Amino acid sequence: MIVDTDLVEVDRLLSEGVLGCPGCSGVLRPWGHGRERGVRAEPTADARAAVRVRPRRSRCSSCGSTHVLVPAWMLVRRADAAAVIGAALVAKAAGAGHRRIAVSLGRADSTVRGWLRRFAQRAESIRVLFTGLLHGLDASAEPVAVTASVFADALEVIGRAAAAASRLLGPRPPWEFTSAASAGLLLGPHR
Repeated sequence: MIVDTDLVEVDRLLSEGVLGCPGCSGVLRPWGHGRERGVRAEPTADARAAVRVRPRRSRCSSCGSTHVLVPAWMLVRRADAAAVIGAALVAKAAGAGHRRIAVSLGRADSTVRGWLRRFAQRAESIRVLFTGLLHGLDASAEPVAVTASVFADALEVIGRAAAAASRLLGPRPPWEFTSAASAGLLLGPHR
């Protein structure tokens, strides 16, 4: 479950019973922490630059299911921050190849190639999801033009939806919005 990036605020919301279970709408309560892991938040080849993250866990008081609460700057099951992966996607849409993107971000070729392939596989469903969000956030938004590149179209509508969300709800980094809107599954399994 994707939550705010302010972990103190997330703890407060959990303690006050404000967060609801995505499965049954029951109340989530604090229930320890997830496994600590490193997430590379900056484009750099230095593996030690990873931010150590130990996400909060919660348990539903109604159905008993547990949830790991992932900060919105991350994507589920990825070792790189959403903004780093987003930079790779934007570079690909601009015509860069996976090797050049990998060098510019300080990542392995295979890692970047995997991101690009997964996004390309999901591009149409992502475009549909974010088109619906765009028009839900801004009823007067112009229709999204369809081009020959579904990959680029999906990124275009993500950017437009993030801009609409910032206008309506206040400023937020676009890849945090994208992570939250996709439930952290921008590169997750096709559902």
